[in-house]
Amino acid sequence: MRLLLLGCTGFVGRELLPSLLEADHQLTVVSRRLARGYATERADGRLAWLQLDPTCASTWSDAELLQALNQADGVVNLAGEPIAEKRWTPAHRAVIESSRLETTRHLVAAITAAGASAPKVLVNASAIGFYGSSLTNRFLESSAAGDDFLASLCQRWEEAAAAVPDGVRQVTLRIGIVLAADGGALGKMLPVFRTGFGGPIGTGQQWMSWIHRSDLCALIIRSLEDPNWGGVINAVAPEPASMATFSKALGRSLGRPSLLPVPGPVLQVLLGDGAKVVLEGQQVASERLDSLGFSFRYPDLDAALAAATS
Repeated sequence: MRLLLLGCTGFVGRELLPSLLEADHQLTVVSRRLARGYATERADGRLAWLQLDPTCASTWSDAELLQALNQADGVVNLAGEPIAEKRWTPAHRAVIESSRLETTRHLVAAITAAGASAPKVLVNASAIGFYGSSLTNRFLESSAAGDDFLASLCQRWEEAAAAVPDGVRQVTLRIGIVLAADGGALGKMLPVFRTGFGGPIGTGQQWMSWIHRSDLCALIIRSLEDPNWGGVINAVAPEPASMATFSKALGRSLGRPSLLPVPGPVLQVLLGDGAKVVLEGQQVASERLDSLGFSFRYPDLDAALAAATS
């Protein structure tokens, strides 16, 4: 397939791009970053890199981008500013929103304008923050949305993606906490745990609904290739864990103690409202993946952490 990729040069993209190339897909990558790596693939035409900002309306008048869109069989849109790395000042909230909403709205408008040349499938990211947070509820794809900032953002993000024309198959992946050693939540926790000073964050009771990055990449590829996949899918492994259980499993995988908790107020000082992402959580499962017959490479936490920390 010829694919147009947005937001695919970060933590997830580091594994997704090689996986797509290995599957013989031809890629056009849209990124604000300068092209880096993939010299062979760029030279032989298997990968093109367009340094553009997809949040800007003017970007979507770029001739190369429009040609790539009109020639694409599918689009993957993972674009979005990281949620839990800075304090949620009004300015940063605006960036969190625009990086998702404006990119997706401009993309969908361009797909609509492409008419008969439009891609056949759009795989768009969302997040399990759609459901809000709870210590007791278990959320499935059919569960109602929450009522906090992240839930509202995810609803608007999904609505923007769902506005594609009827002839475009659309898959929304509500992505959980992605595990790999070189980034994300685990990447921040590993240095502390390796010194023996790790432990649960906050009360330890909050849920972590996680997925190994390799399984997420497999989900994205399956969403592109399988015409039976459509609608909302919770991109989470079958066994969510409490923060306390996760911390013990991580300490066990590293052969280190995991007894020292990180107090919630410390994170709130550092991250403000952004601390909600790690201090609050939700227990999320996927009925859709069961019915679609998806097979996880890392269905349990111990195996996922062993792979991520080896």
